[in-house]
Amino acid sequence: MEGSPADIVLFAPLAPILGVLLFWFIQLLFIESERFLLEKIRPKHGPLCRFTNFLGILFQTICHALGYTITKSGISDFYISVNYGRVAPKKERKGIFEWIANAFLFIGPFFVPAILLLLCLIFLLQNGLEIITPSHLSGLEYTFGGQLTTFGTSLYSFGSSFFSFLVNIDLLHPGHFGFLILLIFLGMGIRPSYIGEKKIDRVDMIYDLRNIWNLIIHKPLYVLILVLFCYNIFYISFIFNQNWYVAIFSILGWLSIISITAIFIANLLLSLIKLTDEIPGKIKLVPYISMPIFYVLLRLIFYFIPTDFTNFISLLLTILLVVVITYILLNAKSDRFKTKRDIKLLKKKAKEEKDG
Repeated sequence: MEGSPADIVLFAPLAPILGVLLFWFIQLLFIESERFLLEKIRPKHGPLCRFTNFLGILFQTICHALGYTITKSGISDFYISVNYGRVAPKKERKGIFEWIANAFLFIGPFFVPAILLLLCLIFLLQNGLEIITPSHLSGLEYTFGGQLTTFGTSLYSFGSSFFSFLVNIDLLHPGHFGFLILLIFLGMGIRPSYIGEKKIDRVDMIYDLRNIWNLIIHKPLYVLILVLFCYNIFYISFIFNQNWYVAIFSILGWLSIISITAIFIANLLLSLIKLTDEIPGKIKLVPYISMPIFYVLLRLIFYFIPTDFTNFISLLLTILLVVVITYILLNAKSDRFKTKRDIKLLKKKAKEEKDG
C-alpha cells in the first residue's frame, strides 16, 4: 500500500514542520511560566534574576554572533573579550542578509543554546539518537501520517533515553554533574526577561511572537523560499529513499525537548526558592544545605547495601526528603505565628477581665 501522489507531494512535508511548531509553542508556554516565577521572587532575589537575564542576553548574543558570522550583517554592534574588542556588521542590513540575521536573533535562542547539551548527550546517552521508521509503515513512510509517525517515534526514542538518563543521573560523576549544571543554566537563561539597562523593553511571550510575526510579514517571499527549500529536501529524501528530511526536524524536536526539560527543572528550583522565602530567618537555608548532605549519605548507604537502582533511589529520596523538610518548616512557621496570635488574644482577654 502506498500513499496518494497529492499526499506525498503536498501534505507529507508539512508533518515534521507542524511537529516542531507544536514543541516550540510548548517551549514558549514553559518560558512564560518561568518569567512569572521570576517576577514573584524578584523583590528578594534581584541578583539571581539579573543573572538569569544575563544568561538570556548571552545566549541571544551568541545567536547574533552566528548570524553575523554567516551574513556579515547584524542587528547592532556587540563587544567581546576583556579588551572590549568591537565586532560590527560590515554589510548593510537589507535583503536576505538582514532577514537571516533577524531569524538567528529572534528564533535562534530557542534552539541554538541547546545544541551544546545535545553534543554532550552524544557521549552520555547509549541510544536514542537515531531516526526510527516503524516497520508497519512499509510503503507509507513518505505520507503525511508516515512522516508524522516517524517524527514522533524518533522523539519518543530520544525522550525515553534522555529522561532515563536524567532519573538515573550520577551526581558524583563529574560529567553528569556538569551536564546538570549546564541544563539548569539553559533553563534559567533561555530567554531574557528584559533588555536595556532600565528594563525599557519587557520581554514576554507576546514580545517573542510579535518579533517572529514581523519577521514573517516583513519578507513573506523569504518564508516561501524557505518552505520550498524544505519541500525540495523532502523530495530528495524521497528519491533516494532516505530519512534526511525527517532527521533534520527530529533534531530540532530533540533540541526543544532538552529546552523544555531544562525550563521545567528551572521552574522547580524557582518554586523551591519561592516557598523557602516564606520561612523566616536563616532556617530557610536548611532545604538547600540538606540536599547535598542527604544525597551523599544515601549514596554511602547504597554503597554498602547495593541495589540495581542506586542512582534513581538516591535522587528520588533526596527530593522527597527536601520536600518533607520544606513542608515541616513551613508548617512550623505557621504554627509559631498562630501560637503568637493565640497568646496575644489571651493577654488581651485577661486584661479586659482585669479592667472589669
